[in-house]
Amino acid sequence: MSKKKIWSLINLIIIIIAIIGIVIWTKKNESSQSKNAIVIGSKNFSESKIVMQIWTDALKKEGYSIETKPNISSSVVYQAIKTGQIDLYPEYTGTIASTYLNKNIIGKNADEVNDMASRGMLHKNLVTLNYAPGNDAQGIAIRTSIASKYEITTISDLQKNADKIRFVSQGEFDKREDGIPGLTKVYGKFNFKSHKVYDPSLKYQILDKDEGDITPASTTEGQLATEKYQVLKDNKKFWAAYNLVPLVREQTLKKNPKIRNILNKIDRKLTTSELQQLNKKVDVEGQSYQNVAQKWIDKNY
Repeated sequence: MSKKKIWSLINLIIIIIAIIGIVIWTKKNESSQSKNAIVIGSKNFSESKIVMQIWTDALKKEGYSIETKPNISSSVVYQAIKTGQIDLYPEYTGTIASTYLNKNIIGKNADEVNDMASRGMLHKNLVTLNYAPGNDAQGIAIRTSIASKYEITTISDLQKNADKIRFVSQGEFDKREDGIPGLTKVYGKFNFKSHKVYDPSLKYQILDKDEGDITPASTTEGQLATEKYQVLKDNKKFWAAYNLVPLVREQTLKKNPKIRNILNKIDRKLTTSELQQLNKKVDVEGQSYQNVAQKWIDKNY
């Protein structure tokens, strides 16, 4: 073999070794970045995914490396943060206090519920940041046309006019203490014109078809941002507050203390009406939660 060919072969080997080295370094660097990334999770419904993505986009703008884990089942998300599979996720003060800490929150206001939640989480090495004004509480949605016809704006109004109203229920609501049994104790008996149980996912379809007039709802649902529906005022304050709140691992917050101010700055803008509008864009208009979150960040952060 000529010297020229030998040198060409050597140069080729050097180039191959260099390429392999770059690939190995890149993979190691990516692995290191992944290990240092803050992992943000979400539950498996639109609002949780939208808020997760809003936080993600904001933190990325501030230079943080973020990994997302959307669509975690509500039954396992709390275990996921306790075991370190995720570092933070959007939760609700009422869920923390009642479901995770077994506190009785019926009739409690936002500050009372938040105090229960924040105190309880500290004993589990978890931290709740400032809660958002957005309150994803239990409520009753009514067709706007029916509300206008019978002048129903509160649950007391509903109780007085129940004999004219067709109730689209969801089974468990008829049995839960924060459902019909509790409402009856506070507001009196509801003698509905009809009372039928449907799959929860069909409730607005049933109302759209004029097969019912009211249905149990969460107060931030996107349909409540349309002209078709409105949520009745809980004028006797039966239902407790379920304010949106970041739930964060204490260890994560110690390593990244600045995320507290970043998330608090965002969440103070997430009112009930703002969450309704965000949910509407996904659940009613069919936009992706990623696109909705990015547009919100571009406008608000």
